[in-house]
Amino acid sequence: MKYKLIFSALLIFSQLAYAQKKASTGAEDRAFWVKTLNRIAYPVIHNLANQTLKKNMPLEKAPGYGLNAAKVTYLEALGRTIAGVAPWLALPDDDTAEGTLRKTMRTELLKALANSVNPESPDYISYRSESQPIVDAAYVAHAFLRAPKALWEPLDETTKKRFIEEFKSLRTRSGAYNNWLLFSGLTEGFLLSIGEQYDPARVQFSINKMKEWYVGDSWYSDGEKFSMDYYNSYVIHPMLVDLLKVLVDKKKAQQADYDLALKRMVRYSEYLERIISPEGTYPAYGRSITYRTAAFQALAQTALMEKLPEYVKPAQVRGALTRVMHNLYDGNQNFDDKGWLVLGFNGHQPEVADTYTSTGSLYMATLGFLTLGLPANNKFWTDAPAPWTSLKAWSGESIKKDYKVEY
Repeated sequence: MKYKLIFSALLIFSQLAYAQKKASTGAEDRAFWVKTLNRIAYPVIHNLANQTLKKNMPLEKAPGYGLNAAKVTYLEALGRTIAGVAPWLALPDDDTAEGTLRKTMRTELLKALANSVNPESPDYISYRSESQPIVDAAYVAHAFLRAPKALWEPLDETTKKRFIEEFKSLRTRSGAYNNWLLFSGLTEGFLLSIGEQYDPARVQFSINKMKEWYVGDSWYSDGEKFSMDYYNSYVIHPMLVDLLKVLVDKKKAQQADYDLALKRMVRYSEYLERIISPEGTYPAYGRSITYRTAAFQALAQTALMEKLPEYVKPAQVRGALTRVMHNLYDGNQNFDDKGWLVLGFNGHQPEVADTYTSTGSLYMATLGFLTLGLPANNKFWTDAPAPWTSLKAWSGESIKKDYKVEY
């Protein structure tokens, strides 16, 4: 028994030492986030800006892949990449190295967006066939909602008209009876936000079903049956909250509906912070684990909105997410030799990819970086490093007891 106790103590000590040995300043963390986000997003944005995305992006597909990759993967890459970079690109220009990089990416992305809907471009991306564009049009729309002044308003009128036409063309199809309802709802919500004709039925149906599918303690069922995976973070909480914000702003929904959805996302963010281990790892369970850091979109968005619960300090979220990102992105295991993401969770592991997953799908990873939309002088970045919940728990520090909520 004595030796078991000694071994356990040594194991815990080694875990904590590993988690703490790379404690860094907020400025260092931010520089790492920026470098990593640029590493992920650059191949997609730069190639599309230069009309070489279809030429250069690999088409790796999961075993048993069931879609037409050539017709869907490029829109996946675009929408998922820009939904994650949008809050960062919305920050004002400055003369720092980060500011210069941000301006360069924004400039290239505006070119990329124009190319993507230009029928004369070799990188024209059509929304007009297949079901999958219902999904990824929503991520494009989400980027526009997250950074309207940076990404939507600067577009020329022809490009804006083309996006609107592509979005409206999606109405000829329907998708899965689950989180997909929110994709249609969010795209229509974006059209409402810019004063365009929108389909209120698609919007209201998505809202109503999410209310029906709420199962308690911040969790939504993804359809009629509950799935234990990260779709509450990949899709449901962030899109539901942001869609309701549009509806409230346009007097199409009650403030109480938005407040409740936000309150539930805040509670869900507590789960996400708690599942990050002392070493900066998290469970590889459920569908779509190849989306990597997208698992933390709801936590990153809650921190971006500065709505974290009082006991969850911004610095502890920064520290936890930074450790996760170091584990995933310090090495080359998740990139090919040209810098594109590869199928897998932490390495090239095509066997864990789903039958709808191809190279473009993987760029959901950018969604974990939303908190870069907070400026460098925000306390999220300036506060001293702080241990996250599991790190405190395993070191014997005082932690807040977790308990269910009734809203």
